[in-house]
Amino acid sequence: MAGNEIINISLWITDCGLCFSTGSLAPIQISPFNKDVYNLTQYLKLGDDQSPVQLDAHGDNGAFKVVGDCVWAKAEDEITPDFIRSRVEPWLTALFQSEHLNLLVGAGLSAAVQESATGQPPQGMGWIEDLKICRSEINAHVEKAATAAGRNKGNIEDQIRSLNELIKGIEVLTALDRPNQKLLDGLEQLQKELSRALKEFSRSISHGENLIRNSDSDLKTETFNYLVNFLMSFSSRTATRDRLHIFTTNYDRILETGAEIAGLRLVDRFVGSIAPIFRSSRLEVDYHYNPPGIRGEPRYLEGVARFTKLHGSLDWYANEGAIRRFGLPFGAASVEPFLQVEGAGTANYQQLMIYPNSVKDRETSEYPYVELFRDLASATCRPNSTLVTYGYSFGDEHINRVLTDMLTIPSTHIVIIAYADPLGRIMSFIKDSGRQAQISLLLGDHLGGLKTLVDYYLPKAAIDRTSIRMAELLKSRGLYPAAIQSTIGDEE
Repeated sequence: MAGNEIINISLWITDCGLCFSTGSLAPIQISPFNKDVYNLTQYLKLGDDQSPVQLDAHGDNGAFKVVGDCVWAKAEDEITPDFIRSRVEPWLTALFQSEHLNLLVGAGLSAAVQESATGQPPQGMGWIEDLKICRSEINAHVEKAATAAGRNKGNIEDQIRSLNELIKGIEVLTALDRPNQKLLDGLEQLQKELSRALKEFSRSISHGENLIRNSDSDLKTETFNYLVNFLMSFSSRTATRDRLHIFTTNYDRILETGAEIAGLRLVDRFVGSIAPIFRSSRLEVDYHYNPPGIRGEPRYLEGVARFTKLHGSLDWYANEGAIRRFGLPFGAASVEPFLQVEGAGTANYQQLMIYPNSVKDRETSEYPYVELFRDLASATCRPNSTLVTYGYSFGDEHINRVLTDMLTIPSTHIVIIAYADPLGRIMSFIKDSGRQAQISLLLGDHLGGLKTLVDYYLPKAAIDRTSIRMAELLKSRGLYPAAIQSTIGDEE
């Protein structure tokens, strides 16, 4: 009976084209990013708002008007960016001084940086148009998984995941001492197709970096200045407070490059200099310095943040049972020459640690992802913790579960900042959480745009003790406006 079952499965795989695929492996066609699908209405929700307040454009001077119920403005009022800043900036300043501050960055930041530096809309995730193996079945599985995850269509990540799962299934069927030869041939074809998909996926990531690196010098400088100020707005915390912890789902190294330019020291799980190795031990490693003339009293160094890439990185690879990071320059045209060095002349793209997300949380149960998601849960799910999300579309259910658990702690708070919500997942998360009082929202091309966010709404990108002392001095002399005096204590 078992033999008949294997024969039937083998025939099904053959019908899919597994054993008869021929021809050259064409590059993946990447569809451009379409901004027209976005709803550019602004939504704002701060501490005293029961629900998100809708703001529509009003006139040609950049002002807005309130649509619907609002406790702090009337429908006929003209809401200027300066007025919005007077509400948003103090609120964010207070939240950023929480005992524990975390930042979760999604693909929206990479898209904003690329568009700002190049002046062109960023490319999409991509899609393999010419799968040589079981194309109809894999694409049908991808679309079903995307629908279950709340997305309107699948992407190359879903295709790679489906290929991975199909390979795992056939490996089970070929585990006998004398496996079916057709299955072995099909498994070899699948492995080649997976390598091709990973190769083209890595090319799409490195291509985005390359476009930024080779962009106009003035645009690139301006863009990275904004990125530096964005990062320093979060990391400019008194050194005695818990360190900022940055999490990202992105595979590119835009955040690392911005931190390097800013002089921000990132602490992660990698140890070493030539080929740093990922370590499972989670030690509270930190930076200290000894003040001149003082011994035995080391002080915490400012400008330090912890850093975790939840889905891996373009420069991570698996080798001999360990995860290492190789020296890949930002904007490199391809990772192939570097993989050839690591693989003794052969580039094995299946060693790259850029495994895509899974609706079944498959990757969170495998090394090193289980360690990375444990870091996310331990950093966010504790009292007096604030998490700010930027450019994250709430499309990863395993991350959303951690955030939902976080909100069960009354003293926690989530700030959601995004350019758009085309699939409605952000609004659905807020509604379904049942914890609206613990969520703030800045949504829209104005409120969530990188440049307007830095220029208007984020706290000052510095530890400004001088302004606080000046305000205290003016207050003691009775020269400080009464309306502002009440906010000084919160800023401190």
